[in-house]
Amino acid sequence: MVVADANGSSSTTSSFNFLIYGRTGWIGGLLGKLCESQGISYTYGSGRLQDRQSIVADIESVKPSHVFNAAGVTGRPNVDWCESHKVETIRTNVAGTLTLADICRDKGLVLINYATGCIFEYDSGHTLGSGIGFKEEDTPNFTGSFYSKTKAMVEELLKNYENVCTLRVRMPISSDLTNPRNFITKIARYEKVVDIPNSMTILDELLPISIEMAKRNLTGIYNFTNPGVVSHNEILEMYRDYIDPSFTWKNFTLEEQAKVIVAPRSNNELDATKLKTEFPELMSIKESLIKFVFEPNKKTEVKA
Repeated sequence: MVVADANGSSSTTSSFNFLIYGRTGWIGGLLGKLCESQGISYTYGSGRLQDRQSIVADIESVKPSHVFNAAGVTGRPNVDWCESHKVETIRTNVAGTLTLADICRDKGLVLINYATGCIFEYDSGHTLGSGIGFKEEDTPNFTGSFYSKTKAMVEELLKNYENVCTLRVRMPISSDLTNPRNFITKIARYEKVVDIPNSMTILDELLPISIEMAKRNLTGIYNFTNPGVVSHNEILEMYRDYIDPSFTWKNFTLEEQAKVIVAPRSNNELDATKLKTEFPELMSIKESLIKFVFEPNKKTEVKA
């Protein structure tokens, strides 16, 4: 396969050699499988992000064409963990990510950095249901969780690194409904859920796009979500219709939710125009959910 980079020069798949951080993570694991399916040479980094010498050693050993950062602290079982482990969160999410970006810049390498879009919340200029999403150049306005705070800090600093492509992922979903990190799996197991429209990322569609972004040497910030929004209830209705007709759930308000979580959660719509312009085939969130997640997992006859 021949592809053209941002400068118009072409190269073949065999000329790519990816160094990936985040081997044990969900996105990192999926990236390796995608590289295998596309015949792209890849290696998982063994260095710790905050250990500059170990990262340099990885790069000198692998001699990559591109570096992917899917490593980071999100907390187990959720971001509330970060509230009581602030230094550990800073060490990886801030110091580690900056160290990797800095080394890649020194080596002339593009870094594809999987970040988060959970750094915004609906406000007076971007009201719920308005269809007006936050753009790439907008300043983050959500600091409710320490996790989001560190992510907003590092995104601002990474703007100074012209070699970094920052991908704002939100509420990631995949066709693997057994994965506990999958947003659908999470909310299907909750006792109660809020019902708020949000921008989300269908990994089955978007991760291959991130590989193509590396091939094109794209840099800068991208809202890495499918266009449009979908609510918790809309997803669970699809789950019921496609997967389990007996499935039921209960809703509760944000005020009720606040009583059972440590840190507030981000709810927002991101404007995906920039990504859609680069990749016109990108599907809307509801179309993508059906094509990539629910149709492949279908266990019932869906009523038209």
